[in-house]
Amino acid sequence: MKKKLLLISAFLAMGISAPAFAVPPLQGMYPIVLSHGLFGWGSDSTGIIDIIGYWGGMDSYLRSQGAIVYAPTKSPTASNQTRAGELKTKTALWMAANGYTKVHFIGHSQGGLDTRYTIANLGMASKTSTFTSLAGVHGGSPVADVVAGLPTSIKNALATIVNAFVPLVYGKTSANALAALSSLTKSGVAAFNAATPNASGVKYYSYSGHMYLLDPIQHPLMALTWPICSAVGLLNGYGADCDGLVPVSSAHWGTWKGEPSVGWFITGVDHLQISNTLYSGQTWFDVSGFFLGVAKNAKANQ
Repeated sequence: MKKKLLLISAFLAMGISAPAFAVPPLQGMYPIVLSHGLFGWGSDSTGIIDIIGYWGGMDSYLRSQGAIVYAPTKSPTASNQTRAGELKTKTALWMAANGYTKVHFIGHSQGGLDTRYTIANLGMASKTSTFTSLAGVHGGSPVADVVAGLPTSIKNALATIVNAFVPLVYGKTSANALAALSSLTKSGVAAFNAATPNASGVKYYSYSGHMYLLDPIQHPLMALTWPICSAVGLLNGYGADCDGLVPVSSAHWGTWKGEPSVGWFITGVDHLQISNTLYSGQTWFDVSGFFLGVAKNAKANQ
């Protein structure tokens, strides 16, 4: 003990202060609840798909920065209302078990819609500090519009395949692909928005990315849907800027916070990359820095 005191005295005598431990930047903020999108899953998933994290490790990264993070699983294919009920039940139980009074919600894609419904219509407004949307479908998706416009026989056949696929991969016993599709069309979202106003006292923010051009190297999955999303989006009044599934104009909700920063050689951030789903974003942009900025904004406004 005497040696420690002498060492500290020596530091002070030389004008050197004792080393301080850095405080994690997200320490002290309300817990974060991550709300996944269509075909998504959370940390409590029991399906084989959970081998690869939906959030690409961003939940763990936010914890390393001092945040408390919960990433629940909802039905991968269901209506906004059904998924909202699941999100509300799981979040409320988690909050009660841990004594949390408020949370920050971060929703990706359809997760933005079901989270908005949870806040506005299921009694979670008083327990919510901020809501942040990543590539949210707040104005609908041109890709959903195209699929919804297919002949009924084809839609039913596709839905049958999806509904059989979900239980095998996700460990879920039920799926409703047609309900999910209807929830994401332009007309479906318009009706949803009319019934889901922003809750008083909750601050709303949104971010998105978009692909600058068709690039199957940097965007191997979204390159398949980007031409449809961009062309039909332009024809249907969304605009051509699109992340492969959702137009930038559709992603705006509340205070628009912009797009992630990328290098000059990057051809944009697509729908999956912005959430680092399947670890798809980290190769092309600073996804950890982006998530940290999103969380810092929520903390600053709680």
